Amino acid sequence: MTRTLEIQDFALWDKMKSKRALFSFDLELTARCNLNCRHCCINLPANDKAAQGRELSLAEIVHIADQAVELGAVWCLITGGEPLLRDDFTDVYMMLKRKGLLVSVFTNATTIRPEHIALFKKYPPRDIEVTIYGASRLSYERVTRRPGSFTAFKRGLDALFEAGVCVRLKAMALRSNLEDMEAIAAFGRARTKDYYRFDPQLHLRFDGDVDRNEEIRRERLTPEEIVALERADEQRFGALQKSCGMLINQDFTHLGCDHLFHCGAGDGSFNLGYDGTYRLCSSLWAPGTTVNLRETPLREAWETLVPRVRDLRSQRPEFLQSCRKCALVNLCLWCPAHAHLETGAMDGATPYFCEVAHARAVAIAK
Repeated sequence: MTRTLEIQDFALWDKMKSKRALFSFDLELTARCNLNCRHCCINLPANDKAAQGRELSLAEIVHIADQAVELGAVWCLITGGEPLLRDDFTDVYMMLKRKGLLVSVFTNATTIRPEHIALFKKYPPRDIEVTIYGASRLSYERVTRRPGSFTAFKRGLDALFEAGVCVRLKAMALRSNLEDMEAIAAFGRARTKDYYRFDPQLHLRFDGDVDRNEEIRRERLTPEEIVALERADEQRFGALQKSCGMLINQDFTHLGCDHLFHCGAGDGSFNLGYDGTYRLCSSLWAPGTTVNLRETPLREAWETLVPRVRDLRSQRPEFLQSCRKCALVNLCLWCPAHAHLETGAMDGATPYFCEVAHARAVAIAK
Protein backbone atom coordinates (compact mmCIF):
# COMPACT_ATOMS: atom_id res chain seq x y z
CA MET A 1 0.00 0.00 0.00
CA THR A 2 2.13 2.84 -1.25
CA ARG A 3 1.06 6.48 -1.18
CA THR A 4 1.45 8.52 -4.37
CA LEU A 5 3.54 11.70 -4.33
CA GLU A 6 3.05 14.73 -6.54
CA ILE A 7 5.83 16.95 -7.87
CA GLN A 8 5.58 19.43 -5.02
CA ASP A 9 5.71 16.57 -2.52
CA PHE A 10 8.94 15.25 -4.03
CA ALA A 11 10.54 18.68 -3.73
CA LEU A 12 9.55 18.90 -0.07
CA TRP A 13 10.64 15.31 0.56
CA ASP A 14 14.09 15.95 -0.96
CA LYS A 15 14.46 19.01 1.24
CA MET A 16 13.41 17.10 4.36
CA LYS A 17 15.66 14.13 3.59
CA SER A 18 18.64 16.39 3.10
CA LYS A 19 18.25 17.36 6.76
CA ARG A 20 17.76 13.67 7.73
CA ALA A 21 14.36 14.57 9.07
CA LEU A 22 11.13 12.63 9.16
CA PHE A 23 8.69 13.54 6.39
CA SER A 24 5.73 11.19 6.75
CA PHE A 25 4.36 8.08 8.42
CA ASP A 26 1.74 5.46 7.72
CA LEU A 27 -0.70 4.81 10.56
CA GLU A 28 -2.20 1.34 10.33
CA LEU A 29 -5.27 1.75 12.53
CA THR A 30 -6.33 -1.89 12.38
CA ALA A 31 -5.61 -5.14 10.58
CA ARG A 32 -9.32 -6.01 10.68
CA CYS A 33 -11.45 -5.70 7.55
CA ASN A 34 -15.08 -6.26 6.63
CA LEU A 35 -13.98 -7.82 3.32
CA ASN A 36 -12.03 -11.03 2.77
CA CYS A 37 -10.11 -10.32 -0.43
CA ARG A 38 -8.26 -13.26 -1.91
CA HIS A 39 -4.98 -11.40 -2.36
CA CYS A 40 -4.81 -9.41 0.89
CA CYS A 41 -1.53 -9.48 2.81
CA ILE A 42 -2.89 -8.31 6.15
CA ASN A 43 -6.65 -8.61 6.68
CA LEU A 44 -8.12 -10.24 9.78
CA PRO A 45 -11.87 -10.71 10.38
CA ALA A 46 -13.80 -7.58 11.36
CA ASN A 47 -14.99 -9.25 14.56
CA ASP A 48 -11.55 -10.56 15.60
CA LYS A 49 -11.54 -9.59 19.27
CA ALA A 50 -7.93 -10.61 19.81
CA ALA A 51 -6.76 -8.35 17.00
CA GLN A 52 -8.96 -5.53 18.26
CA GLY A 53 -7.46 -5.93 21.72
CA ARG A 54 -3.96 -5.42 20.32
CA GLU A 55 -4.83 -2.16 18.55
CA LEU A 56 -3.24 1.07 19.72
CA SER A 57 -5.56 3.22 21.79
CA LEU A 58 -6.32 6.81 20.86
CA ALA A 59 -4.06 8.00 23.68
CA GLU A 60 -1.18 5.86 22.41
CA ILE A 61 -1.65 7.17 18.88
CA VAL A 62 -1.66 10.76 20.17
CA HIS A 63 1.61 10.12 22.00
CA ILE A 64 3.32 8.66 18.93
CA ALA A 65 1.92 11.36 16.60
CA ASP A 66 3.31 14.04 18.92
CA GLN A 67 6.76 12.45 18.64
CA ALA A 68 6.45 12.20 14.85
CA VAL A 69 5.55 15.89 14.50
CA GLU A 70 8.45 16.82 16.78
CA LEU A 71 10.76 14.92 14.41
CA GLY A 72 9.40 16.88 11.43
CA ALA A 73 6.51 14.82 10.05
CA VAL A 74 4.12 16.79 7.84
CA TRP A 75 2.03 13.97 6.34
CA CYS A 76 0.19 10.93 7.66
CA LEU A 77 -1.52 8.14 5.73
CA ILE A 78 -4.30 6.38 7.66
CA THR A 79 -4.61 2.82 6.50
CA GLY A 80 -5.51 -0.69 7.65
CA GLY A 81 -7.14 -3.26 7.27
CA GLU A 82 -10.18 -1.07 6.91
CA PRO A 83 -9.55 2.00 9.10
CA LEU A 84 -13.21 3.08 9.17
CA LEU A 85 -13.99 0.02 11.28
CA ARG A 86 -12.48 1.86 14.24
CA ASP A 87 -15.21 3.50 16.32
CA ASP A 88 -12.78 6.30 17.13
CA PHE A 89 -11.75 6.96 13.50
CA THR A 90 -13.12 10.52 13.64
CA ASP A 91 -11.18 11.25 16.83
CA VAL A 92 -7.95 9.95 15.32
CA TYR A 93 -8.50 11.84 12.06
CA MET A 94 -9.25 15.15 13.77
CA MET A 95 -6.34 14.76 16.17
CA LEU A 96 -3.95 14.42 13.24
CA LYS A 97 -5.52 17.37 11.43
CA ARG A 98 -5.22 19.56 14.54
CA LYS A 99 -1.51 18.81 14.66
CA GLY A 100 -1.22 20.41 11.22
CA LEU A 101 -0.58 17.17 9.34
CA LEU A 102 -1.65 16.50 5.79
CA VAL A 103 -3.86 13.44 6.11
CA SER A 104 -4.58 10.79 3.46
CA VAL A 105 -6.87 7.79 3.90
CA PHE A 106 -6.94 4.34 2.30
CA THR A 107 -10.41 2.75 2.45
CA ASN A 108 -12.48 0.23 0.51
CA ALA A 109 -15.41 2.71 0.75
CA THR A 110 -17.91 -0.01 1.71
CA THR A 111 -18.23 1.26 5.29
CA ILE A 112 -18.64 4.95 4.45
CA ARG A 113 -21.42 6.45 6.57
CA PRO A 114 -23.05 9.91 6.51
CA GLU A 115 -20.93 11.02 9.47
CA HIS A 116 -17.75 10.19 7.51
CA ILE A 117 -18.98 12.23 4.55
CA ALA A 118 -19.77 15.17 6.84
CA LEU A 119 -16.30 14.89 8.39
CA PHE A 120 -14.45 14.79 5.06
CA LYS A 121 -16.56 17.59 3.65
CA LYS A 122 -15.91 19.90 6.60
CA TYR A 123 -12.28 18.89 7.13
CA PRO A 124 -11.05 17.61 3.75
CA PRO A 125 -8.29 15.01 3.61
CA ARG A 126 -5.38 15.51 1.24
CA ASP A 127 -6.91 12.60 -0.66
CA ILE A 128 -8.70 9.30 -0.22
CA GLU A 129 -7.58 6.25 -2.17
CA VAL A 130 -10.13 3.55 -2.94
CA THR A 131 -9.45 0.19 -4.58
CA ILE A 132 -11.71 -1.13 -7.34
CA TYR A 133 -11.84 -4.92 -7.08
CA GLY A 134 -14.23 -5.30 -10.00
CA ALA A 135 -16.46 -3.24 -12.26
CA SER A 136 -19.40 -5.61 -11.83
CA ARG A 137 -20.98 -7.30 -8.84
CA LEU A 138 -19.77 -10.69 -10.06
CA SER A 139 -16.09 -9.80 -10.41
CA TYR A 140 -15.98 -7.50 -7.37
CA GLU A 141 -17.50 -10.05 -5.02
CA ARG A 142 -15.45 -12.90 -6.50
CA VAL A 143 -12.46 -11.03 -5.03
CA THR A 144 -13.99 -9.75 -1.77
CA ARG A 145 -16.09 -12.85 -1.00
CA ARG A 146 -18.70 -10.64 0.64
CA PRO A 147 -22.24 -10.55 -0.82
CA GLY A 148 -23.52 -7.00 -1.12
CA SER A 149 -20.03 -5.46 -1.02
CA PHE A 150 -20.20 -4.15 -4.60
CA THR A 151 -23.37 -2.17 -3.87
CA ALA A 152 -21.82 -0.82 -0.67
CA PHE A 153 -18.64 0.12 -2.55
CA LYS A 154 -20.52 2.07 -5.21
CA ARG A 155 -22.71 3.80 -2.65
CA GLY A 156 -19.70 4.89 -0.59
CA LEU A 157 -17.70 5.97 -3.62
CA ASP A 158 -20.57 7.99 -5.05
CA ALA A 159 -21.05 9.71 -1.70
CA LEU A 160 -17.37 10.73 -1.63
CA PHE A 161 -17.53 12.18 -5.13
CA GLU A 162 -20.80 14.00 -4.43
CA ALA A 163 -19.18 15.58 -1.37
CA GLY A 164 -16.34 16.92 -3.52
CA VAL A 165 -13.64 14.89 -1.75
CA CYS A 166 -10.39 14.30 -3.66
CA VAL A 167 -10.60 10.61 -4.53
CA ARG A 168 -7.94 8.53 -6.24
CA LEU A 169 -8.80 5.11 -7.67
CA LYS A 170 -6.58 2.08 -8.01
CA ALA A 171 -6.94 -1.62 -8.76
CA MET A 172 -5.18 -4.91 -8.15
CA ALA A 173 -4.88 -7.19 -11.17
CA LEU A 174 -5.68 -10.71 -10.03
CA ARG A 175 -6.59 -14.04 -11.54
CA SER A 176 -10.10 -13.49 -10.16
CA ASN A 177 -10.68 -10.16 -11.94
CA LEU A 178 -8.35 -10.38 -14.95
CA GLU A 179 -11.21 -10.67 -17.43
CA ASP A 180 -12.69 -7.47 -15.96
CA MET A 181 -9.54 -5.30 -15.98
CA GLU A 182 -10.51 -3.33 -19.09
CA ALA A 183 -13.88 -2.50 -17.53
CA ILE A 184 -12.19 -1.66 -14.20
CA ALA A 185 -9.87 0.79 -15.97
CA ALA A 186 -12.82 2.39 -17.76
CA PHE A 187 -14.71 2.63 -14.46
CA GLY A 188 -11.72 4.27 -12.77
CA ARG A 189 -10.77 6.71 -15.51
CA ALA A 190 -14.36 7.84 -16.01
CA ARG A 191 -14.42 8.99 -12.40
CA THR A 192 -10.87 10.27 -11.89
CA LYS A 193 -9.67 11.43 -15.28
CA ASP A 194 -6.33 12.65 -13.91
CA TYR A 195 -5.50 9.60 -11.82
CA TYR A 196 -5.96 5.83 -12.01
CA ARG A 197 -3.41 3.08 -11.53
CA PHE A 198 -3.30 -0.68 -11.22
CA ASP A 199 -0.83 -3.06 -9.64
CA PRO A 200 -0.36 -6.60 -11.01
CA GLN A 201 2.21 -7.80 -8.48
CA LEU A 202 1.10 -9.40 -5.23
CA HIS A 203 3.25 -10.09 -2.19
CA LEU A 204 2.64 -12.59 0.55
CA ARG A 205 0.97 -12.36 3.96
CA PHE A 206 2.60 -10.45 6.78
CA ASP A 207 1.50 -13.13 9.26
CA GLY A 208 2.92 -15.95 7.13
CA ASP A 209 -0.42 -17.79 6.92
CA VAL A 210 0.43 -20.82 4.76
CA ASP A 211 -3.03 -21.39 3.31
CA ARG A 212 -3.58 -17.71 2.53
CA ASN A 213 -0.14 -17.49 0.93
CA GLU A 214 -0.99 -20.35 -1.40
CA GLU A 215 -4.17 -18.52 -2.32
CA ILE A 216 -2.18 -15.38 -3.12
CA ARG A 217 0.17 -17.36 -5.34
CA ARG A 218 -2.81 -18.76 -7.23
CA GLU A 219 -4.07 -15.21 -7.80
CA ARG A 220 -0.80 -14.04 -9.35
CA LEU A 221 -0.78 -13.44 -13.09
CA THR A 222 1.94 -14.96 -15.25
CA PRO A 223 4.71 -12.62 -16.48
CA GLU A 224 3.21 -12.87 -19.96
CA GLU A 225 -0.24 -11.88 -18.69
CA ILE A 226 1.22 -8.91 -16.81
CA VAL A 227 3.05 -7.67 -19.91
CA ALA A 228 -0.07 -8.14 -22.05
CA LEU A 229 -2.15 -6.20 -19.50
CA GLU A 230 0.37 -3.37 -19.43
CA ARG A 231 0.64 -3.29 -23.21
CA ALA A 232 -3.15 -2.96 -23.46
CA ASP A 233 -3.01 0.18 -21.31
CA GLU A 234 -1.61 2.83 -23.69
CA GLN A 235 -1.04 5.37 -20.95
CA ARG A 236 0.85 2.97 -18.69
CA PHE A 237 2.87 1.28 -21.42
CA GLY A 238 3.74 4.62 -23.01
CA ALA A 239 5.09 5.81 -19.66
CA LEU A 240 7.13 2.62 -19.32
CA GLN A 241 8.64 3.06 -22.78
CA LYS A 242 9.31 6.75 -22.20
CA SER A 243 11.18 5.89 -18.99
CA CYS A 244 12.99 2.91 -20.49
CA GLY A 245 16.40 4.48 -19.96
CA MET A 246 15.74 4.91 -16.26
CA LEU A 247 14.05 1.53 -15.75
CA ILE A 248 16.80 -0.45 -17.47
CA ASN A 249 20.05 1.16 -16.44
CA GLN A 250 23.48 -0.27 -15.66
CA ASP A 251 23.98 2.60 -13.20
CA PHE A 252 21.56 0.81 -10.89
CA THR A 253 23.87 -2.18 -10.51
CA HIS A 254 25.85 -2.30 -7.29
CA LEU A 255 28.99 -4.20 -8.21
CA GLY A 256 31.12 -5.03 -5.21
CA CYS A 257 28.44 -3.84 -2.78
CA ASP A 258 27.00 -6.22 -0.17
CA HIS A 259 24.40 -3.87 1.32
CA LEU A 260 20.88 -5.27 1.31
CA PHE A 261 19.05 -1.97 1.17
CA HIS A 262 19.19 0.37 -1.81
CA CYS A 263 15.48 1.21 -1.66
CA GLY A 264 13.69 4.00 0.20
CA ALA A 265 12.83 2.00 3.33
CA GLY A 266 13.20 4.27 6.35
CA ASP A 267 14.24 7.18 4.14
CA GLY A 268 12.02 9.99 5.39
CA SER A 269 9.12 7.81 6.52
CA PHE A 270 8.06 4.86 8.66
CA ASN A 271 5.11 2.53 9.14
CA LEU A 272 3.27 2.21 12.44
CA GLY A 273 1.49 -1.13 12.81
CA TYR A 274 -1.89 -1.41 14.50
CA ASP A 275 -0.20 -3.01 17.54
CA GLY A 276 2.53 -0.38 17.84
CA THR A 277 5.15 -2.12 15.67
CA TYR A 278 7.55 0.31 14.03
CA ARG A 279 8.72 -0.76 10.57
CA LEU A 280 10.87 1.01 8.00
CA CYS A 281 8.19 0.19 5.43
CA SER A 282 4.87 -1.62 5.55
CA SER A 283 6.31 -4.87 4.14
CA LEU A 284 9.43 -5.17 6.31
CA TRP A 285 8.66 -7.69 9.06
CA ALA A 286 11.99 -9.52 9.24
CA PRO A 287 13.35 -10.29 12.73
CA GLY A 288 15.64 -7.58 14.01
CA THR A 289 14.17 -4.86 11.76
CA THR A 290 11.28 -3.76 13.99
CA VAL A 291 10.65 -2.38 17.46
CA ASN A 292 7.44 -1.63 19.34
CA LEU A 293 6.73 2.03 20.02
CA ARG A 294 4.79 1.07 23.13
CA GLU A 295 8.21 0.30 24.60
CA THR A 296 10.69 2.34 22.52
CA PRO A 297 10.60 6.11 21.96
CA LEU A 298 10.12 7.07 18.32
CA ARG A 299 13.30 9.17 18.25
CA GLU A 300 15.34 6.16 19.38
CA ALA A 301 13.79 3.99 16.66
CA TRP A 302 14.34 6.70 14.05
CA GLU A 303 17.92 7.50 14.99
CA THR A 304 19.25 4.04 15.88
CA LEU A 305 17.13 1.29 14.28
CA VAL A 306 16.93 2.86 10.81
CA PRO A 307 20.69 3.24 10.22
CA ARG A 308 21.31 -0.19 11.74
CA VAL A 309 18.82 -1.90 9.43
CA ARG A 310 19.93 0.02 6.36
CA ASP A 311 23.50 -1.11 7.02
CA LEU A 312 22.55 -4.80 6.92
CA ARG A 313 24.60 -6.80 4.43
CA SER A 314 24.54 -10.10 2.61
CA GLN A 315 27.29 -12.66 2.25
CA ARG A 316 25.24 -14.99 0.03
CA PRO A 317 27.09 -15.41 -3.29
CA GLU A 318 23.86 -16.29 -5.13
CA PHE A 319 22.40 -12.89 -4.18
CA LEU A 320 25.56 -10.86 -4.79
CA GLN A 321 25.97 -12.37 -8.24
CA SER A 322 22.34 -11.93 -9.29
CA CYS A 323 19.96 -9.38 -7.75
CA ARG A 324 22.73 -7.09 -6.51
CA LYS A 325 24.16 -6.86 -10.04
CA CYS A 326 20.86 -6.54 -11.89
CA ALA A 327 20.07 -3.43 -13.95
CA LEU A 328 16.30 -4.15 -13.91
CA VAL A 329 15.68 -3.27 -10.26
CA ASN A 330 13.05 -0.65 -11.13
CA LEU A 331 11.05 -3.20 -13.11
CA CYS A 332 11.14 -5.74 -10.30
CA LEU A 333 9.23 -6.17 -7.05
CA TRP A 334 12.33 -7.59 -5.36
CA CYS A 335 13.44 -5.87 -2.18
CA PRO A 336 14.71 -7.21 1.16
CA ALA A 337 11.22 -6.97 2.66
CA HIS A 338 9.49 -8.88 -0.14
CA ALA A 339 12.32 -11.40 -0.30
CA HIS A 340 11.82 -12.14 3.39
CA LEU A 341 8.08 -12.62 2.89
CA GLU A 342 8.75 -14.97 -0.04
CA THR A 343 11.70 -16.96 1.29
CA GLY A 344 12.27 -16.19 4.96
CA ALA A 345 15.54 -14.42 4.10
CA MET A 346 16.11 -10.80 3.11
CA ASP A 347 18.60 -11.90 0.46
CA GLY A 348 16.49 -14.81 -0.75
CA ALA A 349 15.88 -15.53 -4.42
CA THR A 350 12.49 -14.56 -5.85
CA PRO A 351 12.21 -16.20 -9.30
CA TYR A 352 8.68 -14.96 -10.00
CA PHE A 353 9.64 -11.31 -9.51
CA CYS A 354 12.71 -11.86 -11.68
CA GLU A 355 10.65 -13.40 -14.49
CA VAL A 356 8.21 -10.48 -14.43
CA ALA A 357 11.06 -7.94 -14.56
CA HIS A 358 12.72 -9.62 -17.54
CA ALA A 359 9.42 -9.96 -19.41
CA ARG A 360 8.79 -6.24 -18.90
CA ALA A 361 12.31 -5.36 -20.02
CA VAL A 362 11.88 -7.26 -23.28
CA ALA A 363 8.51 -5.61 -23.93
CA ILE A 364 9.49 -1.98 -23.31
CA ALA A 365 12.86 -2.21 -25.04
CA LYS A 366 11.28 -3.18 -28.36
